[in-house]
Amino acid sequence: MVPLKAVVKNGRIIVDAPTDLPDGTELELVPANDDLDEPERAVLLAAVEQGFEDFERGDHVDGFELLAELKARREAASR
Repeated sequence: MVPLKAVVKNGRIIVDAPTDLPDGTELELVPANDDLDEPERAVLLAAVEQGFEDFERGDHVDGFELLAELKARREAASR
């Protein structure tokens, strides 16, 4: 899903484009208070999308397994 972009005008949130969300859909809005400009945000969103694609392909490592491996390496190096 493409993120919705909106502005606040007279205390109301105005979405600047149509959406295919059904009527009655509740949204939780969080202000985007970051220092990214549009090109930086595009790079970030592309990286996130690539991460989703990697995960869907199975190209990832379980975080708990990785932590266990790193801990084992650290313990082996300290002996």
